[in-house]
Amino acid sequence: MMKVYQGAAEALSGLLKDGMSIMAGGFGLCGVPENLIDALRDSAVKGLTVVSNNAGVDDFGLGKLLVTRQIRRMVSSYVGENKVFERQYLAGELEIEFNPQGTLAERIRAGGAGIYAFFTRTGAGTLVAEGKETRVVNGETYVLETGLTADLAVVRAWKGDTEGNLIYRRTARNFNPMMATAGRVTVAEVEHLVEVGELDPDQIHTPGIFVQRIIQGRHYSRRIEQRTVRKRGNDAVVA
Repeated sequence: MMKVYQGAAEALSGLLKDGMSIMAGGFGLCGVPENLIDALRDSAVKGLTVVSNNAGVDDFGLGKLLVTRQIRRMVSSYVGENKVFERQYLAGELEIEFNPQGTLAERIRAGGAGIYAFFTRTGAGTLVAEGKETRVVNGETYVLETGLTADLAVVRAWKGDTEGNLIYRRTARNFNPMMATAGRVTVAEVEHLVEVGELDPDQIHTPGIFVQRIIQGRHYSRRIEQRTVRKRGNDAVVA
């Protein structure tokens, strides 16, 4: 099975339909599958349910799909950096399912592992637990959370080979590995695409069996979400 595609649009060809669910890797602006998101925008597919830790910013990442109003519903943890998201949500144009960050990560991992649901103490006694089954174990209340899967997962890795084995780099090893297991079809973009045998097997984070299509990304913007500068002179902090 040939997994390598020449570009993002080609890699998504035949996979997209209105109303589908998509998982998109990334944490803040790190590890975001930029090329695949651009291709999703250009495809004009709409009515999407998107599972992602956050929704990018106004002009980057999933924020681009919000600007074009292609997203109908978000399953997320943190969306505080996106004014377009805020406006659409407050206007009733966008549905949100908020999750505690660790719960979101575990729901995705469980979905990829074939686990229907699990109990967690996180969110017990709060709005997070409303409408969900709870159980008391050893005097503690636990909330039932279901696993998450999606029609499509788009992820980004640092290196990958032509069989789809992936290595992530530093913070980009965030939601990407678990999402790669939870998509019915997973498309990966990598910064460096190499031949089979060039990756150290002990360093591979996502085995190629989870990846159906792979591309080498053509451009990356290296965005910084919050830029801060250390104080100088007498105000500098001495370690």
